[in-house]
Amino acid sequence: MKFLPTVAEVLRQITKTPATNIFPAKYLPPSITGFLRSVGEGKASIHPPIGTPPKFRGKITYDRDTCTGCKLCIRVCPANAIEFLPETKRVRIYVTQCVFCSQCNDACPTGSLVMSDEFLLATEDRYAEEMIVE
Repeated sequence: MKFLPTVAEVLRQITKTPATNIFPAKYLPPSITGFLRSVGEGKASIHPPIGTPPKFRGKITYDRDTCTGCKLCIRVCPANAIEFLPETKRVRIYVTQCVFCSQCNDACPTGSLVMSDEFLLATEDRYAEEMIVE
């Protein structure tokens, strides 16, 4: 009779509504990457459009004009996703390595690093141009 608590939990879960959002497309496309590419090109739309919540931590944006090259962001990054470029005294951020913890944003004294609302970051090439922020 050890399975009775399990049966009760299964019945409870069947009657609950899902806690996650539905897939952003009305019907599942054959290729998710192809679908996201067509969304980026404006050929398809996300259905239903879901806004990002407040203080969402998406892709990092970098303002190289206000950056002083202090390297504080590099010191606090737990994923080692930020590289210092000594010739320009600026940083390069590898988005595919980033864990979106926002510690670099908090440490930046000039506010050069900001988390954006961009979340459609799927790609097959981890060193693609859009996956490196300079």
